[in-house]
This record gives sequence, structure tokens and C-alpha cells, in this order.
Amino acid sequence: MNALYIEGRRSGYAPDDCGKTLTVGELIEILSDFDEDLPVYLRNDNGYTYGNITERTIIPSEDLEEGDDE
Repeated sequence: MNALYIEGRRSGYAPDDCGKTLTVGELIEILSDFDEDLPVYLRNDNGYTYGNITERTIIPSEDLEEGDDE
């Protein structure tokens, strides 16, 4: 299957444990080199499991904050 795979990593138990990561701008720049109709999947555990990416799976950190009463 023609697709783009992003290798999932388990670098820590919190974002601060993970070290440097791409910014949105850097990710957009990298993805702009690929066909815009190419499907994107997360590839985990050396290809043992895979995950799809949807609009609902892209979550800003503000939406994850605890204690939000809205």
C-alpha cells in the first residue's frame, strides 16, 4: 500500500521526558514533500500495530488540561 508512516515512539511518561520534537511548521514543511492525497498512518512497535490519524485524534494541549469545567 502506498502510504506515509510516522513511526510511533515511547520516549517517556510525560512530554517533558521526550526531548526535542518537531514544531507544526517543521512538520508541515516535511509533509509538503509528499503527495497530498497519500494516506498517513502511525506505525507502532516496529510495524506490529498501526493507527489512523483523524481530525478527532489531533488534540491541542489546552483540551487535555485537567480541571476544565466547560
